[in-house]
Amino acid sequence: MGWAAKEIVDRARSIAQLEIELALIEVKRKLVRIAVGTGLGAGAAVVAVFALGFLAAGAAAALALAVPVWAALLIVGGVLLATTALLAGLALRSLRAGTPPFPDEAIEEARRTTDALRHDGR
Repeated sequence: MGWAAKEIVDRARSIAQLEIELALIEVKRKLVRIAVGTGLGAGAAVVAVFALGFLAAGAAAALALAVPVWAALLIVGGVLLATTALLAGLALRSLRAGTPPFPDEAIEEARRTTDALRHDGR
């Protein structure tokens, strides 16, 4: 009888350790997504600063000279703004995929395991 009790405790401990490992893996995966989203957002902010600089230079060139140089500057500024929008969209998608960094899958797996143990696997 003592051997069976020890075996049950060992198996329960093993299952608990596996559930903890699963939770850690899930949290790490979500934190990576948050980090990627943050990096993409920072990239979007940097590109936005350059875009505003080009747009301001384009407006200044248009007012000062009224020659085709301003059009080229405005086109470059527009391309930079489009890049900013793309990076910002990717950043938001990545942040939404990783938040909240809570191990939902691991908790669900632990619930299923607990239910299975309570009902003798039926």
